[in-house]
Amino acid sequence: MILEHAPLTVRAGEQEAFEAAFARARRLIAAVPGFRRLTLSRCLERDTGYLLLVEWDRLEDHTEGFRGSPAYQEWKALLHGFYDPFPVVEHYAEVLRADPA
Repeated sequence: MILEHAPLTVRAGEQEAFEAAFARARRLIAAVPGFRRLTLSRCLERDTGYLLLVEWDRLEDHTEGFRGSPAYQEWKALLHGFYDPFPVVEHYAEVLRADPA
């Protein structure tokens, strides 16, 4: 499993519109082969901050499958205009895990 990590900064005053657009956009990514799940969380310290975490089966499911699809073009049209600055997206492979005892 690969974890995509994208800290997002949304232009001030556009948070509500961003969340509404993201609610529409999530169906686009959810239909891509290799997609597992996503969470979008709002930062408690900065009202313009969000964290997007997406789980993929393989890195290529995101970098080639999703980003190379028509769905990604629609995703971009819905969401990319909200970001300032544009986010840096990174991918992680799990090394360790701790669960409650």
